[in-house]
Amino acid sequence: MNRTLACSVVGAAVVALDGTVLTVAQPALQRDLHAQVGQVQWTSTGYLIAVAGLLVLAGRLGDWYGHRRVFAVGAFGFAAASTGIALAPGIGTVIALRVLQGVCGALLQPATLGMLRTAYPPDRLATPIAVRTAAIGLAATAGPLVGGALVSSYGWRAVFLLGVPPTLAIGALALTSPGRTAPADGPATEDRPLPPGPSSSPRPASGLAALDPFGALLLALTLGLLVQGLDAASRPGGAGGALLACGGAVAAGVAFARQERRVAHPLLPPALLRSAPVVAGLAALLAASAALSGALFVTTYFLQDVQGLDPLACALRFLPLAVLMILGAPLCPPLQRRFGPRRTATAGAALLTLGVLLLSRLDATADAAPVGAAAALIGAGFVTLMVTATSVVVHRAPAEHAGVAGGLQQTAMNVGPALGVATATLLLALVPDGGFVPAGGAALPALTLIAALALPAALALPARAVRRGTRPEPTAPGAGGQRCVRS
Repeated sequence: MNRTLACSVVGAAVVALDGTVLTVAQPALQRDLHAQVGQVQWTSTGYLIAVAGLLVLAGRLGDWYGHRRVFAVGAFGFAAASTGIALAPGIGTVIALRVLQGVCGALLQPATLGMLRTAYPPDRLATPIAVRTAAIGLAATAGPLVGGALVSSYGWRAVFLLGVPPTLAIGALALTSPGRTAPADGPATEDRPLPPGPSSSPRPASGLAALDPFGALLLALTLGLLVQGLDAASRPGGAGGALLACGGAVAAGVAFARQERRVAHPLLPPALLRSAPVVAGLAALLAASAALSGALFVTTYFLQDVQGLDPLACALRFLPLAVLMILGAPLCPPLQRRFGPRRTATAGAALLTLGVLLLSRLDATADAAPVGAAAALIGAGFVTLMVTATSVVVHRAPAEHAGVAGGLQQTAMNVGPALGVATATLLLALVPDGGFVPAGGAALPALTLIAALALPAALALPARAVRRGTRPEPTAPGAGGQRCVRS
């Protein structure tokens, strides 16, 4: 299980690091390849669309063919795409390989949670998820510093080579770890065979039918268009494209819902969607990630454009957020055991909301103290809510649907930031007199309300954590799940 945890932690951290170091490298990439700003933006947008659209399908592939196998494919593909980008001769190649990298990232990310779900019993799942969260926070914090050093010393291509050795290593580790390959007639189980138990659903006649390919295509189209629309809304003059993309997302979403009602084995299992704790956890993650990303977006412009701080000084103002995310993650499992997921997540949502509210009251003369205090509250609240809600989503889902649950969790964490930044950009444009001063605008007050939406979602989480020797509550009558592997 140490190998499983190592693969999960390193895989999640590499993806988080890749996203933050790319931001630092983009100006140098644009100059070196003589690219336009819009083309460089697509190195991020193309990746986000590929990831968001394929996360749930990737989770389903892991449930069916084995999380380790899918994880290894994603890791090796991610390393190959990163190497290709480092050698790319032009911006078109970079964009195409970034989309491929997004596909591989979509395979990798849900598997990092699916492997943990199949390797750890419910009463011990919160700790590895907390370790994974702390690693993500550390990688995201170190990304700008590491990326800046690499770009300054070796150029932007070195940034993409940074993640190649660890992804190759964890891909090989996943393949050589003890595990059982997927049986021909049903979803894979890993680490050790599961004890006998009732099946939660009839086994489909073929793997293709189980994957619901048409439903997967419609869901990918829905999420891809939604992310594209939100991304377009965050750019000047992108309102028309945003409306068109969001309208297409709604139409594709309606078609997806109809498809899921017709097929015998839908991509999103009904047992998973009927689980109130899973749905509540996803809603909390969506609201929290939207509020966090939107608040950071607005406050960064406030500190740099209004107060005239350089990027390093701006990053130092937010340092308490990163520190508390890293240090707070290991404290979340004992808090859940003592107070239960509901009270722990509610406290986290309250701290997050209070932190965004404090940011919304900043005026042009605000110094480091109120910004740091608000950042500390946001960091403590977000990490508490994220670890708790993720634990609930992963271990309250049936074991045979762990990959889909992980895909949905990652989808919420990818769509949320796009929603938060788009909301902030729209409101900054609608209230031009306020500029980037939070107290004079509408963006941060609106993001405070979005953060507050995590409160009712947190209150819908289970009151008590799963204890040793107990099993999660059933998701629906008659939908008994397979028991988790004890180690």
